Amino acid sequence: MSFRIFLATAALTLPLAAQAESPDVAPGEWEFVSVTEVTADVDIPDQTNTERQCISQEELDSAEFGFIEEEEGCELLDQTMAADGLSYSMICRADGGEATIEGEMRFMGEQIEGDVDIVTESPMGAMTMKTRIEGERLGDC
Repeated sequence: MSFRIFLATAALTLPLAAQAESPDVAPGEWEFVSVTEVTADVDIPDQTNTERQCISQEELDSAEFGFIEEEEGCELLDQTMAADGLSYSMICRADGGEATIEGEMRFMGEQIEGDVDIVTESPMGAMTMKTRIEGERLGDC
């Protein structure tokens, strides 16, 4: 899972609007670890995902660069982007179900951390997913 689509842990994301300033993220090779805990009517084990990727300064400075990508059926309710982080809320609807998503990322130069909470209501019942994301710059690409 790419960091730019870290919210794809739920496959529910939206584009980030043009930014006034670059995020406080050092360019280079990054490793991201996400741990997702699921609470549902059925027992689902925690899921851990680790991925490495190179982020260039050009990408960070680009108005098109985003930490979130578009997914059909989603509506952004609120979004705040600053050099030190990103927070947002959205709702996604598909196949008779609905997911409410609250996310927050903190940018700290050579570290990134964040949380994404997703509450899903579907014909199969309610499910809550809590994902903790930690990123660390490893060095140059």
